[in-house]
Amino acid sequence: MPATPRGATLRRRIRSTGGKVIRRFGLLPAGTPDGLGEDAALLGTSWPYEVLVYFADTTEALYQIEQWYDALRALHAEHPVVVVTRDSRTTRAIRRDSGLDVRTVAHYTTLDDVLGRSATKLALYVNHNPENFSCLRFGNLVHASLMHGDSDKLVTVSNQTKAYDFSFVAGQAAVERMARFSTLYDAHARCVTVGRPQLDDQLRLRATTPRGPLPTVLYAPTWEGGQPSAEYGSVATHGPRIVRALVESGRYRVLYRPHPLTGVRVAAYGDADAAIREYLASAPAPAEGAAHGTDTHRELAPAFAAADLLVCDVSGVAMDWLATGEPIVVTRPVGDAVIATSPLLELAPALRVDDLDDVAGLVERELTEDPTRAERLRLRDHYLGDTEPGAATRRFIEACERLMAVRDEEVARITAEYGRGTTNAQSTGSATGDEEGTR
Repeated sequence: MPATPRGATLRRRIRSTGGKVIRRFGLLPAGTPDGLGEDAALLGTSWPYEVLVYFADTTEALYQIEQWYDALRALHAEHPVVVVTRDSRTTRAIRRDSGLDVRTVAHYTTLDDVLGRSATKLALYVNHNPENFSCLRFGNLVHASLMHGDSDKLVTVSNQTKAYDFSFVAGQAAVERMARFSTLYDAHARCVTVGRPQLDDQLRLRATTPRGPLPTVLYAPTWEGGQPSAEYGSVATHGPRIVRALVESGRYRVLYRPHPLTGVRVAAYGDADAAIREYLASAPAPAEGAAHGTDTHRELAPAFAAADLLVCDVSGVAMDWLATGEPIVVTRPVGDAVIATSPLLELAPALRVDDLDDVAGLVERELTEDPTRAERLRLRDHYLGDTEPGAATRRFIEACERLMAVRDEEVARITAEYGRGTTNAQSTGSATGDEEGTR
């Protein structure tokens, strides 16, 4: 028997009520936004923000936007910024930790309504979440990808970059990487070099942090990645042996900084992470100076400030460390991860599983002889540009201002050529409606 209209309506109401209860009490699968938006209060209003940062993820991915807080606060001081989320838990965390204005928008139609009467010009994104397309639809904004790190991982040249009008990158190395590995993409026209604003405070803190009596080796691996081709992490294959060898040598203080997502896809990574933490917690302290330990600060700056040498994987941490000018050792993955040829990976000593028996000797040679220092300092400029504290933040703000000016010029051109009505609507027009657009 076909369902009656009344029965169908009842089922919809039950599903809607059940969904609200699930969202309200946080009974959602990890990574699923709760959709508890401020839509009712936002509909029919406008806002004063020139810049919108769209972050569709849940709290598990907060580390991706957290590293941009300082730069976004500096931008907000000159051009009002709002962070738009799809999850009320994420909103609370960002408001608490960043001090930025944050709005939770559950439905595309709400964003369409507000932007249609607001002066927002620029949208920024810190990842490639598929939900970004809910905001990328608005043709009256300029859209720029910031991402959450610059590295020689092939995932940094994802074809998804083409969805954005521009891509903010650290330095010329990133432009060359995009030009080489992204087909049909004009990297020289669409990449904007801004340096790494995140390094400004890191370098200031490092300059004022006293050195310990023993060299500190920072082991800062990446996670296992979302798929085998991006499995650059070394925690499960290298980690325990690296840490144990350096501690047992008695010559170094060891500081371990795990990636926040370690172990979410491959259990062996989580097991190795736990083993390293437990070992360092129980290992005898060095004869002089601070104890060995695990660093879980939200900010990378304290760990960088304390370290004299970095052991890391192919990741954004390697690029950021270049700013310090100090020695670096980069592991090589065991599995099927694809490694791009790059100046840094060709220069930095490679640590393979077969080399782990001599990891303490390798660290000793790099600290005492540092044979690649001069070339590494040249690479610093190539990868990061001007690393004088404050320079990158200024470049970031100026880049945002240029893109807003480009947007204004383009809107004026289209209005003059096609008429005012063509630029009034923020959206490029969706025939699918709110529910289709946000599923």
